[in-house]
Amino acid sequence: MEKPTLNAIILAAGKGERLQPLTNDKPKCLVELFGKSLLEWQIEAFQSSGITDITIVSGYKSDLINFPEITILKNEKYESTNMVETLFSAKEKMLDSTIVSYGDIIFEKNVLESLINSPNDISVIVDKQWKRLWGKRFQDPLSDAESLIIEDGCIVEIGQKVNSYEKICGQYIGLMKFQGSGIDLIKRHYEEAKNQANTGTNPLNASLPFEKSYLTDFLHSLIKDGATIKAVPINNGWLEVDTLSDLDLYEFLYKKGELVDFLDIQKHE
Repeated sequence: MEKPTLNAIILAAGKGERLQPLTNDKPKCLVELFGKSLLEWQIEAFQSSGITDITIVSGYKSDLINFPEITILKNEKYESTNMVETLFSAKEKMLDSTIVSYGDIIFEKNVLESLINSPNDISVIVDKQWKRLWGKRFQDPLSDAESLIIEDGCIVEIGQKVNSYEKICGQYIGLMKFQGSGIDLIKRHYEEAKNQANTGTNPLNASLPFEKSYLTDFLHSLIKDGATIKAVPINNGWLEVDTLSDLDLYEFLYKKGELVDFLDIQKHE
């Protein structure tokens, strides 16, 4: 069987308020880590794995995002929406096999390759060793954790509030792949959920307006509707940049020679 053609969509509409003042004059995705912007790290990772059809969905200060041979789209309503609407601003770029990535992470090439090699219609990267990094980033790792339950290799719950580690089999990192019938499924589910929200309660998250829904809300809703979402397990190999303290921590770990425990910059290339 012929391999599906891969493309990538990077969700990069966010302002990054927790990174101010760095984001006063540029979007979160252009914040630099070890001499490169987060977008540069990602674009290089995709290209080194042979993915050249890359789309960035911008929002805040989108005019500053400019990369040769990269498609730039814009979520015009970025100020009043969230990840689901940012993703579906690029629905025409959901093609044969599409990798979707949050714009505030960087990852090793082997993490990306494990996702590329997953044969499933919907695949989501899950970090099984997440507590090590979260223990460095947060005084209480549970304060920034959500449920992620895996049964027989499939995610059966994601993105719900937790008060213990029992319902956390790993950390969702914001890196996933949709292909084949999975593409049709998510497009259909989005339209059905949006129509339902317009006539009553938001089926993705009853406590939020539809346009403010998180991508984990969308994935959880798919699961409740019977979709199969395969977990692709990893052990570290990525970083999230959400706050100024994240940047300070990663620089500190790098200088001490301990960053390699979480992400090996050489393996990114």
